[in-house]
Amino acid sequence: MLRSITNIRRLLAVFAGCLVLAGCAAGETVQEQPAEEGETAVVMTLLINDTPVEVIWEDNDAVSALRDHVQEEELRIDMSMYGGFEQVGTLGFDVPRSDTRITTEPGDIVLYQGNQIVVFYGSNTWGYTKLGHITDKSDEELKQLLGNGDVLIVLSAEEDA
Repeated sequence: MLRSITNIRRLLAVFAGCLVLAGCAAGETVQEQPAEEGETAVVMTLLINDTPVEVIWEDNDAVSALRDHVQEEELRIDMSMYGGFEQVGTLGFDVPRSDTRITTEPGDIVLYQGNQIVVFYGSNTWGYTKLGHITDKSDEELKQLLGNGDVLIVLSAEEDA
């Protein structure tokens, strides 16, 4: 009986994931999935120069590794402007990568070479592992936030009961 309940929960989780993907396709903002009963969900937050931004994080090994890291301590990354369309900073450790050739958009957050994080306020085509996308800033707001000199980003974790 317990195995059947577990299988039903897994099917419901898959169904919920499909609904989440359908919502993303329709342009809706998606929050991180709630924890299983008895568990606490960990929500990763991002600040750019003390400005909180909303991010839809990808569901991949790189994001899981970052989330695990920031559960121990917040991650402060000094970013440098590069190419007039992105900010780049070194993580200080490697995370799993699954690079694919993509064309980024303003607001995209990617992993470069397994140990650098890049936040875009413009566009570029290269082999990256996508980490997430900033959803609450327009292209112009991103350019103002990221395009006027080096920035500090802070990744941290909050428990969501």
